[in-house]
Amino acid sequence: MKTLAITGSIGMGKSTVAAMFADAGIPVFDADATVRQLQGEDGRLVPIIEQVFPGSTDEGKVDRDALSAMVLGDRAALSRLEAIVHPAVHHERTRFILDHGDAAALLFDIPLLFETHGEDNFDHVIVVSAPAEMQRERVLARPGMTVEKFESILARQMPDEEKRARADFIVDTSGSLDETRAQVDRILACLGLG
Repeated sequence: MKTLAITGSIGMGKSTVAAMFADAGIPVFDADATVRQLQGEDGRLVPIIEQVFPGSTDEGKVDRDALSAMVLGDRAALSRLEAIVHPAVHHERTRFILDHGDAAALLFDIPLLFETHGEDNFDHVIVVSAPAEMQRERVLARPGMTVEKFESILARQMPDEEKRARADFIVDTSGSLDETRAQVDRILACLGLG
């Protein structure tokens, strides 16, 4: 079984590219979706997060805006949150691997792969990238996104140029969806999966 990691900074089109791999039959583990589930309604991390960050939950789920305001720009608070979230995500990832033990390859969608030094755990790393001005435009078009929030997120992420330099494969999402899909197909063919 080949293990593939897909990463990229916010707004680069990583989720779109990961969906293309899924469409090609590669099971995808989405770390962000897992976090949303763990912090969602009746998620198993909700009571723990509320205990550590009082007032961060509402109606049985984490209020992401409230929690974000509590950890934004506070390294110690962010570290406390990561100490809760990362082990739970690792547990879910292990379960995913066991559930898909017969697959030829698995793809792990991990936004902060390089930042958490996780790249050595995978056979190949795919970086999704786009020009900075396109990234900014995409992100600022998201509901509730502000320039301050975007810049804070970028400050925690490795620069795109550095991610590209460390990649085994790069998918450039600045073109059409068909052009992006063609790049995914080339990667799959190169890995003997297409």
